[in-house]
Amino acid sequence: MLPPFQTALPIIRTLEDAGFKAFFVGGSIRDSLLGRPVHDVDIATSAKPEEVKALFTHTVDIGIEHGTVLVLYKGNQYEITTFRTESVYKDYRRPESVEYVDSLLEDLKRRDFTMNAMAMDKNGKLIDPFAGSEAIRMKRIETVGSPEERFREDALRMMRAARFTSQLGFWIEDGTKQAIKRHAPLIRHIAVERITQEFIKLLEGEHPYEALQLLQETGLLGFLPGLCGREAQLFSALHPVLNELSEQQLWVHLVATADPEDANTFLRKWKLPNEKRKAIVRTLGFFRMRAGRKWDPLMLYDAGEQMALDAEAVFCAFRRENPSPRIAALRQAFRKLPVKNRNELAIDGKKLMALFSKKGGPWLKEMLREIEKALINGEIENQYEAIRRWVLCKYPQEKK
Repeated sequence: MLPPFQTALPIIRTLEDAGFKAFFVGGSIRDSLLGRPVHDVDIATSAKPEEVKALFTHTVDIGIEHGTVLVLYKGNQYEITTFRTESVYKDYRRPESVEYVDSLLEDLKRRDFTMNAMAMDKNGKLIDPFAGSEAIRMKRIETVGSPEERFREDALRMMRAARFTSQLGFWIEDGTKQAIKRHAPLIRHIAVERITQEFIKLLEGEHPYEALQLLQETGLLGFLPGLCGREAQLFSALHPVLNELSEQQLWVHLVATADPEDANTFLRKWKLPNEKRKAIVRTLGFFRMRAGRKWDPLMLYDAGEQMALDAEAVFCAFRRENPSPRIAALRQAFRKLPVKNRNELAIDGKKLMALFSKKGGPWLKEMLREIEKALINGEIENQYEAIRRWVLCKYPQEKK
């Protein structure tokens, strides 16, 4: 038994000593079989939420309406959920009600995919009623029971299937894939934030190309924010080289491919955090500049190292080239810059205002920019006295 499970054994024993059933469940079991790092250890039990709370000193109600209590134990957090079945789902996302049961099997039946419908007891014995371990061995994603029912219950499961394709490198069983094709429009009932959350995880995976291909094949792609009517151009840009891009670079590639009228408006539809959205738009700007010309020192300085590397990686992806040589050359060029950002200037706004005995204003921004250009182009050295002489020579009227 892996250390994360061993650490959680006292939780299992406490529940069992009180007369309840308790098992490890969910993604931690799947990841342990895959040899992947196990992070969150979840537990399913026959104990009801109030009974769980009575057994442990430190608990948080994180989803008590669905039977889930967070237990804080020795610096770790464990989600403990009561065995349950679920009624008819409303809005293709949430069950109208849950019913607590005493059966682990009934609880596992309600889960999305067979690889996630396994449990393990305190002795490390695997409980696998739906052959999830076999699905893992075959690298196959399939639903528990009818895929039609599973996707009608919770349409987000279709995005989760694509996300697991990217994260695990698995393939979708044909019946499951066909059901996604038939039910793709249901994704419109899901909150954009939830879709974006799954899409980001998809982009962060090791196989985003295969996952994006799945979204295209099943028709899900056209129902994602801002992508309706852009499927053909997105399809033409799909290529295994996308697996070499980071999540940030893939967003830039997506926006560049979709080519919306306004990138900010497009990204707002995904409800991304403002800072992330701004970084994507700025990187997109440098990518478009790069598409028209080679990097020069000032352009590289303005972008900053990471943003320049991101823009270059996207540029190479569109050309379907190996980015490594270009990335290495770009890193070397950045290292040669006399200054890497404005904070490294030997003079700042306060010193310039003192030098010219003037308050700040548009003149100050313009002057700092001209100093940056002169430094980057090698006209002056990054020393206070050299810059002082240069600005007094260039802007004698400002001194009056």
